Amino acid sequence: MLKFFIDTNSELWFEKVDQMDVSIINMPYCLDDELLDADLGRNADYVKFFDRVQKGATPTTCGLNKDNYIQYFEPILQAGDDIIYVTFSHKLSNTFEYMRQAIDELLVKYPERKISYVDTKQISVGEELVVEEAYKQYKNGASAEDIVAFVEKFRIEVGTYFGVESLMHLKRGGRVSGTTAVLGTLLNIKPILKIDEEGAIVKMQTAKGMKGVVKTLFDIFKSNEDKAKDYSIYIAHANQEQCAEELKKLIAEYIGQDSNIMIQPIGPTIGTHCGVGTLGLAFHKK
Repeated sequence: MLKFFIDTNSELWFEKVDQMDVSIINMPYCLDDELLDADLGRNADYVKFFDRVQKGATPTTCGLNKDNYIQYFEPILQAGDDIIYVTFSHKLSNTFEYMRQAIDELLVKYPERKISYVDTKQISVGEELVVEEAYKQYKNGASAEDIVAFVEKFRIEVGTYFGVESLMHLKRGGRVSGTTAVLGTLLNIKPILKIDEEGAIVKMQTAKGMKGVVKTLFDIFKSNEDKAKDYSIYIAHANQEQCAEELKKLIAEYIGQDSNIMIQPIGPTIGTHCGVGTLGLAFHKK
């Protein structure tokens, strides 16, 4: 039997996960010297998390080590099952080197078993959209090889864009350069970033204020969407609910009120790097 793995960087809300036949890899973060696991909103209060960050708390993230991955994968192999893991972007973490070490070790111990993985080259709600469609393939009986092939094709059809209030969080995590972060802060502009086809975060353009971010993301949607109505459209926010609702309204008026437009809170792991006030959008693009 094949077991489907995802990670919490996909931002799937716990209520949705509870309806899926998936195994979850929890990505850790640290707040005020306490090591915590992202739990997709099951117990964590995301609003309080960002309130604490605004008041000066400095969260950090860390990757899993080899033993962590073994603890996730080995019980499945012991039960006689194989694994397909649909991951967040390998460009954004060195944790996958430890994952590969764990897989190599486990396959020596369980040579009859198979562990497959595929990089969505996405994170947050962009990853969520890829995972959602890959899971449909899994439930329809697709093999691990078929799921890998599907993700490798579908991931380039997903556009993920977001505006941030400050680039300093992304600078601290090494996602953007110091020059980009400082200039953006000094000029009081709101950078618009995207996930490129290699799974890296790159600067795209700028907007004036959060109203400008909403308008810019909507303009990007209008210019780039392709059959977006046939898939879920995800809006992510870090304590930016009003802007998320405004963006949802604009998209619904443009593409149809019956569209599946989901507003998704950004969790602590992703929020550590993007910061308070982030607004994101993921959809099927040209």
